[in-house]
Amino acid sequence: MNKIRLLSHSLFIFLLLSSSFFVKAQDNKFEVAIIGFYNVENLFDTINDPLTNDEEFLPEGSYKWTSEKYLEKLDRLAEVISKIGKDINGFGPHIVGLSEIENRAVIQDLINTPPLNKMNYGIVHYDSPDRRGVDVGLIYQKDNFKLIGSSSHQIISEIPDFLSRDQLLVHGSMNGEEMYIIVNHWPSKRGGEKRSEPRRIEAAKLTKHLSDSLHALNPNVNILIMGDFNDNPNANSILKILKPVKKKSKVKEGDLYNPMLPLYNEGIGSYAYKDTWTLIDQIIISHNLISQGYKTYTLHSARVFNDTFLQTKFGTFKGYPWRSYGGGNYIGGYSDHYPVFIVLARKPKIQ
Repeated sequence: MNKIRLLSHSLFIFLLLSSSFFVKAQDNKFEVAIIGFYNVENLFDTINDPLTNDEEFLPEGSYKWTSEKYLEKLDRLAEVISKIGKDINGFGPHIVGLSEIENRAVIQDLINTPPLNKMNYGIVHYDSPDRRGVDVGLIYQKDNFKLIGSSSHQIISEIPDFLSRDQLLVHGSMNGEEMYIIVNHWPSKRGGEKRSEPRRIEAAKLTKHLSDSLHALNPNVNILIMGDFNDNPNANSILKILKPVKKKSKVKEGDLYNPMLPLYNEGIGSYAYKDTWTLIDQIIISHNLISQGYKTYTLHSARVFNDTFLQTKFGTFKGYPWRSYGGGNYIGGYSDHYPVFIVLARKPKIQ
């Protein structure tokens, strides 16, 4: 377990250097936006939906999923989301992509739960053909992000019996700057890496198509590609299909950049498996969000939100994310994933 709890020296130095920036942000020398993604681990309600494979998450199902457990889950997730980046901008995330949600109703229940109900979140969600009945979605602070449009995109594949989560494309304006967000939950590694990789390659091709189409319409477009990719930043699906540039200094027009890669190289992860951290939850950005002298929203940093209250405190999985279920038993945690987020900053516009 020591391996997964290790905080590298270089990351420690990074956090020290970053702290001075955050103080300036809180002193209104910068406008700071927090953009996050969170796999919330099977957020199902307790209502039987004949169109959803939700039998396990019913009171009589194998997980004995009751209203009490559901409400506790909502409270815990709301606590986490409200704290993402709050120490940086003072009020939490502008935008959060979500995965492993059953339907729109559970997102509505989530944002109605204190402390999220005072943050005025809106919802973007479409039902997907996923076999497990889980979708992706997005919540956004309506005071800071104005929704312009959205669409859902199905992965079209020649692989037999291939059904997965649709990809969500959201178009909006964040405090006057146009943004496109693509929310993903790529196919899992069920069946093994070799057998499952083609499915993630197919998902990556769709994401790349959406990104390239947006770049073709506007070379200086702001794109945020977020999700649970079920692949690390060095996987073929990301490096060979999405093709993000590895070094920020080398990014040019039309490129993508993955700010999670340096974290992964430091051994930092969002999901722990067999005493090894993986960083399958990522946010990838277009070149226009790389340094513009902070005249417009510009990437400052990327983080995994792994505060100690989110960690398992004892037992075999000490140091892992504190999840809702382990080994089929309810343990009352948050999720088996940590949220990830990026910090965007710009200089205030002179009135």
